[in-house]
Amino acid sequence: MGNKVGRPSKKSVETTAVDAKQQIIDAAVRIIRKIGADQLTIRKVVEESGLSIGTFYHHFRDKDDLLMYFVKEESFAETSLDTPLSDPAGRVCELYMHLIRRYMDLGTDFMAKFYTTGNQALSAYMGAETGSFAPDTVMYRCEQELSLMKEQHILSPDSDPHELSKDICTLVKGCVFEWCLSSGEIDIEKILLRILKRYLNCLLTE
Repeated sequence: MGNKVGRPSKKSVETTAVDAKQQIIDAAVRIIRKIGADQLTIRKVVEESGLSIGTFYHHFRDKDDLLMYFVKEESFAETSLDTPLSDPAGRVCELYMHLIRRYMDLGTDFMAKFYTTGNQALSAYMGAETGSFAPDTVMYRCEQELSLMKEQHILSPDSDPHELSKDICTLVKGCVFEWCLSSGEIDIEKILLRILKRYLNCLLTE
C-alpha cells in the first residue's frame, strides 16, 4: 500500500531538516521583527518554525538561551585584533565592532525590538555579575585589553580597567540605540571611535 499524499507530518519535517537550530533562530528573528523580543515565547517559536518543543529544547535551554544566541554566538576570547595596544580607542572600537556588525546584519527593524529593557538575556549578557564579567564576553575581553594597556603603561596607573569596561559598554549601548533611532543611517563605527577617543585619550600616559 502506497504512502498517503499530503502535508508531511511534523516529525518527518524535523527528521529531514538540514539545520533545525537555524530554523528556530530564523523563526525567532521573524517573530522579534513583528512583535519584539519581549513578546517572544517558546510556543510562538515552535509554531513559527514548525518544529516540536522537544526539538527546541534539544538546541536551547529556554527563551533566554535563544535570545542570548544573538549576542553571544562566538567567544570574544578568540577574536583577533589588528589595532595596536598603543591605540586604546581604536583597539576597543575594533573589538566592539565585531559585535556591532552582527547587530547590523540583523537589521535595525530587528535590533529596535531586541534592544529593550524587557530583554533579560541582553541585560544579563551586557552586565557584570558579582563584580566581574562572564568569560568569553566582549566586556570581559575589553577589560583584559585595558588591563594590558595599564600594565604596559599606556593607560594611567590610576585607571580601573573593570570600571572603564563597564563605562565603555554603556557608551556602546547608547551608540547602538542611536543607530536604531536613525534607522541605520549613522556611521556607528565613526561615532563610537570619536566617543572612545574623547573618553580614553585623557587616560594616556603620554
